[in-house]
Amino acid sequence: MSDYLIKAIAYNGQIRAYAVKSTETTAEAQRRHYTWPTASAALGRAMTGGLMMGAMLKGDEKLTIKIEGGGPIGNILVDSNAKGTVRGYVSNPHTHFELNENGKLDVRRAVGTDGTLTVVKDLGLRDFFSGSVPLVSGELGEDFTYYFASSEQVNSSVGVGVLVNPDNSIKAAGGFILQLLPGTTEETITRLESRLKTIEPISKMIERGLTPEEILEELFGKGEVTFLEKMPVQFECTCSKERFANAIVSLGQEEIAGMIEEDGKAEAHCHFCNEKYQYSIEELEELKKEAK
Repeated sequence: MSDYLIKAIAYNGQIRAYAVKSTETTAEAQRRHYTWPTASAALGRAMTGGLMMGAMLKGDEKLTIKIEGGGPIGNILVDSNAKGTVRGYVSNPHTHFELNENGKLDVRRAVGTDGTLTVVKDLGLRDFFSGSVPLVSGELGEDFTYYFASSEQVNSSVGVGVLVNPDNSIKAAGGFILQLLPGTTEETITRLESRLKTIEPISKMIERGLTPEEILEELFGKGEVTFLEKMPVQFECTCSKERFANAIVSLGQEEIAGMIEEDGKAEAHCHFCNEKYQYSIEELEELKKEAK
């Protein structure tokens, strides 16, 4: 089953909800970046959060998430949009530790807790919207939760999880975001808090084969959720040989001439998808002409 995301409301329209299965999306990132298990879990959680936050946007709007925790994984960078696509990378993909005291991948140790989670939204306006909060746990689910409460003033609960197979491949990945809407009653809040205390981790639900719809029914109870929209999601990069060529042209004739003289070729590397593009001496000569 391909990855997809569900938008819904629950408890008579008092709570807005998102749930996503992101196993194949995370697996694509793992394959492209050769991430080791702990790095896979951190990147997968960040991209899963990015997919759901992207789903809150409209049209051509997009956002970038940057997580700088001071840990050995380095920075995590994720781009997503309203159309269900995401891309991302970590500075040090070969980061892995023994399981933590709870028997889980030690994402907190990899990410670190001395830093920030920053979200920059491109809403098609002159200025970007930017919000930044201190990391509160490094596990990322709690950090996204704190971001919504602190930066967007929306009380939320965020769950993101990734399970990794012994061969480093991705076994399961997914997440949910639940947000209280204006007018939510204390009774509803208490009811939701009670249910959240008893549910199993989101990655375990995905591993059991639960769909995003079934995950929301586990969270709220059957008959309590109204599903609004279903959208496919995937890892997709916006890079291309043509886009990098335009960047080379912008360097100017002198710089391109230096490439031709020193190496007789050029290579461009995309950090987001790990794709590499080669430019022959003939192609560089053409780009040099364009740079006039």
